[in-house]
Amino acid sequence: MQIQLLIPGLLWPTATLLGPAAGLALDGLATLLGRGRRQVSPFEPYDRQLARLFGLPGDRVPMATLRRLGEADAPPHDPGRHWLCADPVNLSFSREHLLLQAFPDEELDAEESAELVAALNELFADLGRFEACTPTRWYLRLHQQTAVTLYPLDDVTGRPVKHFLPEGEDARLWQRTMNEAQIVLHNHARSRAREEAGRRPVNSVWLWGAGVLEQPLRAPARQVQATDPVSIGLARAAGLPVGPPDATAALAQDTLVVLDSQRKPAQQLDLGAWRAGLEELERDWFAPLAAAFRHGRLDTLRLTAPGDRGTLQLELSRSARWKFWRKPYAFEALLKSLAPAPMPVSDTPPPTNPAQAR
Repeated sequence: MQIQLLIPGLLWPTATLLGPAAGLALDGLATLLGRGRRQVSPFEPYDRQLARLFGLPGDRVPMATLRRLGEADAPPHDPGRHWLCADPVNLSFSREHLLLQAFPDEELDAEESAELVAALNELFADLGRFEACTPTRWYLRLHQQTAVTLYPLDDVTGRPVKHFLPEGEDARLWQRTMNEAQIVLHNHARSRAREEAGRRPVNSVWLWGAGVLEQPLRAPARQVQATDPVSIGLARAAGLPVGPPDATAALAQDTLVVLDSQRKPAQQLDLGAWRAGLEELERDWFAPLAAAFRHGRLDTLRLTAPGDRGTLQLELSRSARWKFWRKPYAFEALLKSLAPAPMPVSDTPPPTNPAQAR
């Protein structure tokens, strides 16, 4: 039995004086880390690693097509249909920079999203049709394919927008479209009401994920377990059965499991949510898998954890059951090993005479 775990956000993204996982009982994870072969590879975007598991090259992954295919109301896959993600965002000035922030799922409701999408459809009928599958996941179904490079929302969140503007043959079209959408949404009654209530307005959309799914996908396992729409879309495109993550079901046959509950807490530096999520992963996955390994019910475990400082790769094979001399390796120790080295401190005392300080 083989299980492959993909866990974005498992690695806390920043170095802190107090270890982010300090004080947590993570015995199952420590057992897996101690018995398996570990390595940390250089940084690579999470979406590229996910796509490569299905045989897709990482340079142009059609994320909008795949994510739309993974939604609850997904239409049958049509290679001639072209999509963009058109997610609602908030733009605000910080000093001289215009910064972008995405909305958490619970911050918008379906009614206001439907009204905002309707306003966009009134203006952009010549380009295609906007859809809101959830309050925070919007799409633009294009009338025709576009030649443009658009940056993923995760890459832009919290950063100056000017560094991530559309590029390529149709870049001007999409820069103009985003500017016009910003005006429509900024002036919408729903956005003004949000501002008056002290909430962030939806004053723009971020377009991304262009591309066409032109090749058949490779099946990385016999089944996929996931809740995020991109993973579900990939599984559906590959013709694989897909269900929610469940350790018992995963142990029944070769399975790819995508656990993305840690991704947003890590991105948003929400340490409390990240620690709580880590305890859930220990209870639901690491401890059961460590027990299954000890009792010979798990042949191979591959764990991949993409992070902003590199990707943790762990492989645990059946032969490692007999390597009893390999002791548990604490997750907190692993995080410390990934932290940047401290700045060197000079042994020379600072000058006390003001004249010497010049």
